Amino acid sequence: MKEKIGDAEVTLDGHVATVEIRRPPHNFFDHMLIGNLADAFNLLDEEKECRAIVLAAEGKNFCAGANFQSSSDDADMKTADGRSSNSGSLYQEAVRLYSNKKPVVGAIQGAAIGGGFGLALVPDFRVVCPETRFAANFVKLGFHPGFGLTYRLPQLIGQQKANLLFYTGRRINGDTAYEWGLGDVLTTLDQVRAEAQKLAAEIAENAPLGVMSTRATMRDGLAEAIRKQTDHELKEQTWLRGTEDHKEGVRAVAERRPGNFVGR
Repeated sequence: MKEKIGDAEVTLDGHVATVEIRRPPHNFFDHMLIGNLADAFNLLDEEKECRAIVLAAEGKNFCAGANFQSSSDDADMKTADGRSSNSGSLYQEAVRLYSNKKPVVGAIQGAAIGGGFGLALVPDFRVVCPETRFAANFVKLGFHPGFGLTYRLPQLIGQQKANLLFYTGRRINGDTAYEWGLGDVLTTLDQVRAEAQKLAAEIAENAPLGVMSTRATMRDGLAEAIRKQTDHELKEQTWLRGTEDHKEGVRAVAERRPGNFVGR
């Protein structure tokens, strides 16, 4: 099986499927990409031969977030506030991702920043390397975290560590992510995808109905919690989007400099 869904490519090898993001080198996200991934997950939920999924990305970075180098204001709006006037809500697509039935292993190489960090938290497990970088850099944009990060990140690493990342916007590498429990396997850069496929294959060796049933129990209520949290995140993002600090934050990030914030 091999199928292309927008900027996502789906392949099935035995009982393990790989969903690859194909926007190299940085794999910047928008509502269309997240919709493509949700469609791919839905397709694999209906594929009986698929028992586990690897979520991977082509290129240097897993998903470097929004493209703030873009000159298109419309592109920024689609990624910044979670909505698109012509394609519905980015966060509705995120909830669809969280609603899939089969276990997912994330192969996280390079940067997973902002919304890309949120995407990296969708999988059940993450394979990382020293070159992996995670950052919830929203405060550097004068903005509020999104993609359900304010629910999912504390769930994975604890409230205090999540607060540290949210309030400072700092980056952590793969070694720290593994130490904190955000990464489940630590390997070398060239082995990230292979190790993710190895873990997925180990899961796929087991009885598929039992795995899906157990996963449904362990993730019970997660998609609905993400739905509620993204509703709140979007509300906060909407008013912040109109502030001077957010506009300055977007400029500052695009120009790779600290923001000159004024609190309004």
